[in-house]
Amino acid sequence: MARPATDAASTVHALLEECRTRALDLLTANLGPLGILAAAPEPRARNRAYDAVFARDAAVCSLAMLRSGRPRLVRGVRRSLITLALHQADNGQIPKFVRGRGEADFWYVGCIDATLWWLIALAELEHIQPEAGLFRRFRTRVGRALTWLECQQHPHLQLLSQNEASDWADIMPRSGYVLYTNALWYYVKRLYRRPGIEVTLHHCNHLFFPFARDVPEYRRLRLLADFPRSRARSRELYLSYVNFSFFGDEGDVFGNVLAVLLGLAHERRARGVVAALAKAQVGSPWPARATCIPIKENSREWRAYMGRHSQNLEYQYHNGGCWPLIGGFWVMALARCGSRRAALEALLHLAQANAVNDWEFNEWFHGASGVARGMPRQSWSAAAYLLAYEAVFGTGQS
Repeated sequence: MARPATDAASTVHALLEECRTRALDLLTANLGPLGILAAAPEPRARNRAYDAVFARDAAVCSLAMLRSGRPRLVRGVRRSLITLALHQADNGQIPKFVRGRGEADFWYVGCIDATLWWLIALAELEHIQPEAGLFRRFRTRVGRALTWLECQQHPHLQLLSQNEASDWADIMPRSGYVLYTNALWYYVKRLYRRPGIEVTLHHCNHLFFPFARDVPEYRRLRLLADFPRSRARSRELYLSYVNFSFFGDEGDVFGNVLAVLLGLAHERRARGVVAALAKAQVGSPWPARATCIPIKENSREWRAYMGRHSQNLEYQYHNGGCWPLIGGFWVMALARCGSRRAALEALLHLAQANAVNDWEFNEWFHGASGVARGMPRQSWSAAAYLLAYEAVFGTGQS
């Protein structure tokens, strides 16, 4: 009588294992002379510069590649981090991407998270494989990268400020103090033992989650928080950004998940955030949507550039599209908060997303129809699955 359930479990296991193997093979295939490429170097990818080493993509991939057990992938991590380091700007900024030797791009209004992710990946390499010696080799470059970031930090708040459209969501109107960026910054400060860690943590929670009973002591922070405190729609999630007189409460899934995973949220709040995201069904139609609520063209948050090439319309791209990248981190958040069954179900759903179109590992999917969009054979879609798999089954190195 129990055989059908056993057969179903066997089918699930086979799919999860096949996705893991294919993800490792895709990352191996996407290695180039300069490191891990954002996507398979096919004609369409070349036309869009996806055949480059992107700092944030390479860093996310590095976290998985270092735990892969494949020496070639581990060597690819070193090659990627070296490429980015050697193209560091004189002021310390790590480029958005490097496409060829001497060909570094720093984005239109700057790219703040590339430097953060490079520092995270370098610290992870030092932790897992200290014999690589890259941290010692790049000690001066690390110092310059940290100084560049600290120059953009508010002296009292200890939070980074930025232009809009200057992080991974590079056609979204988040600006001023951005949750995603400052979750990464808090983590970098912990990794590199920078001063003001507790101040950053304190002000992140007062500014991006201004709904708690306690009121910030610093007057300017209190005034910044007053506007969203009285007008925000959602009071269960961290705000996506806060600027002088406006804020984002569209429900930034990646930023909120990172707040949970990187330690911004204390345990009770972390569970509340994950519950709110689950209630918003961010894992549907595929894990996971970039926003809980897309920004509409007639809203105050809309920017003309979001409609360029009809790319960032409702439920598309960063504006509510489903990203396997975010899906991997969503699985990790579910696993972290103790819901292993929910994490396993989301991992299976993520494997099914990656299997679409004969294992295309798409960049993103339409957030309403679930149709595959974006660049196929995306490296960080594969890497995020591997990280999620590890979070559920605990197979990698600590």
